[in-house]
Amino acid sequence: MNRHTTLLLTVLLASCAAVPRAPSPGATRVAPAAAARYETEPGRDPAVVAQLRAGPAPATPELVDGGNPAGDRARLAAQGLLPIGTGYFATDESHARAAAIAQAHSVGSDRVLWYAPAQDAAAPEWTAVHYVRFRLPFGATFRDLRPAERAEAKSGGVAIGAVVGGTPASRANLRKGDLVVACDGKPVAGRGDFQALLRRRAGHAITLTLLRDGVRLKRVVRLGVMPER
Repeated sequence: MNRHTTLLLTVLLASCAAVPRAPSPGATRVAPAAAARYETEPGRDPAVVAQLRAGPAPATPELVDGGNPAGDRARLAAQGLLPIGTGYFATDESHARAAAIAQAHSVGSDRVLWYAPAQDAAAPEWTAVHYVRFRLPFGATFRDLRPAERAEAKSGGVAIGAVVGGTPASRANLRKGDLVVACDGKPVAGRGDFQALLRRRAGHAITLTLLRDGVRLKRVVRLGVMPER
């Protein structure tokens, strides 16, 4: 091989190495790994979730398509399922779903609600809201009475708010709007008093005196055990 031939081959090989090969039409493109982030629900860090969850995390978390996030949250709360955090995924749907399942295993979700990106979003992201079924000692929200309610009750007390299904409050047939005026025959002063009472009587049955639509009723609530702080 003479010098001219050797130089020509060198130039040709260099040209082949320098020119990138274009993908063939119809070739499958591999999506990048999901750019995921996870935001914990306030007050529901892993230690709190571990103490309050009703049972161990499932081997296969349930991933279902969500509808209206606020409506879904209220519907699941009635089943004792509360949100613990939200995952965000900036990738194609199949990779995002797989990443959401992996994330669910990591955080111990019982159920994951899945939401598509908003059509007008500048940076589209798939959203996964992670839910866990909680063991709730009482299972209902409550607040201080308003002036009109105090006048109706002719005393202090608390007004029952949302009642979570499958909890002591739900099993005792407490309803939103009930006015709790006494516990075990002793007047309830207000929210702080009732909260302290629930903690003292955790694990025991209590008898609540309440007003419902002007009618005085009694309900026995068998409280669950409060988590250790």
